[in-house]
Amino acid sequence: MRILFTIAHFFNPAGGGSHGSQKKDPQPRIQALSAGITALHQLFGKSQSIIDIAQLLALPANQSQSHDIDIIVCTTQDCHILSQVPLPSHLYTHHATSAEPMLLGFECQAVLRDCLGKYDYYCFLEDDLILHDPWFFVKLQWFSKISGELNLLQPNRYEVSLHGKVHKAYVDGDLRPRVTAKFQNVGEQAELKGKIMETPVLFRRALNPHSGCYFLNAGQMAHWTKQPYFLDRDTSFVGPLESAATLGIMKTFRIYKPAPPQAAFLEIQHFGTAFLGLIGGKVRFPATE
Repeated sequence: MRILFTIAHFFNPAGGGSHGSQKKDPQPRIQALSAGITALHQLFGKSQSIIDIAQLLALPANQSQSHDIDIIVCTTQDCHILSQVPLPSHLYTHHATSAEPMLLGFECQAVLRDCLGKYDYYCFLEDDLILHDPWFFVKLQWFSKISGELNLLQPNRYEVSLHGKVHKAYVDGDLRPRVTAKFQNVGEQAELKGKIMETPVLFRRALNPHSGCYFLNAGQMAHWTKQPYFLDRDTSFVGPLESAATLGIMKTFRIYKPAPPQAAFLEIQHFGTAFLGLIGGKVRFPATE
């Protein structure tokens, strides 16, 4: 397969905002972006080998999960830290824009549209997300095959730490139904069921479809671009950042996520502990008898 990844990357230490892209210390953003790009090449690129010790040969490995991948990092107004990322520059392409920072996700949509017909998957990620699952696209293809291409499976975002009250937390739990009610009807095909290696897996329509990313096959991407609202820069879902990442796909597809009992079936790491650190404070544990 050929896979195109677009990454919306922004960093401005003078921004003074609450997002990680506006903190004074660039190091966490450097680490996150470096880890994200590295993971894409390690998981899905073709440069993978197994060492045959008897013959002292490096032989090909993971051929069924290795693909031709391109990564395009979209930035704006020179507010980025690409010069500090400790990776060879040939691992990605820099696409500079003059967009409003919170609307960079729409610039990624334009790049994906302009590349229609060249790839099998069209992907968007915010710059603090890291994949760890080499079977990620195998699962997406399986889901599309069993459910249809108008159903889109989104990964559950999570954070990890061994120093908090919880070691791993999924951070995009349910929103109040009214938040997305005008964009989607979660009662339509509310649940889908599948079985993987004799293990039942449940998928539910997402009251919070946001994952900071999406992964569309060629047919899904083409279908989205034909909608009258494609690239209309509507920011009416939560805020500009969330809308750029999620509103278009929510209007176009029935969005599912793996239900909590199997949340890890499809997941992606959110760098840091911004949400995880809320547990035990602002985010309470259920009351016990």
